Amino acid sequence: MSFEVKECLDTEIIKELFIEYSHIEGAESCFVSFDTELNDLAGFYKGGVLLAGYEDEVPVSCIAVKKINNDVCEAKRLFIKPESRGKGYARIMLNSMLDKAKDLGFKKVTFTTKPSVMQIGYGLYKRMGFEEVSEKDGIVSMKMEL
Repeated sequence: MSFEVKECLDTEIIKELFIEYSHIEGAESCFVSFDTELNDLAGFYKGGVLLAGYEDEVPVSCIAVKKINNDVCEAKRLFIKPESRGKGYARIMLNSMLDKAKDLGFKKVTFTTKPSVMQIGYGLYKRMGFEEVSEKDGIVSMKMEL
């Protein structure tokens, strides 16, 4: 079985993965203005990138980089399909996102997560060196200097 992360220009692939992600129970608050985002993925992520992870050429994961300013970007929408979890793909996706963010010239990556819903991801972020910046209403903001 092979796994490869690629920049994804086919927004329909990303849209399908994002929608599947949005159906995770408890993650609803992570999808504010989701319709606006879905309707213009290229515009919403302009200056950033959409990455998809492919298991034997089938898209099974995604992560996005949204430009905040010339130095800062936000990582969004890390998702691994349930049947592809437990294979180390999240770490590969995060490392690919960090590499791409550096390639794009960003100096810092920020993101938010909801540990009560995404405990495994939250633990991985901490092990990879992301720092907690703040917490409000169960949503944690994190960052990493590049």
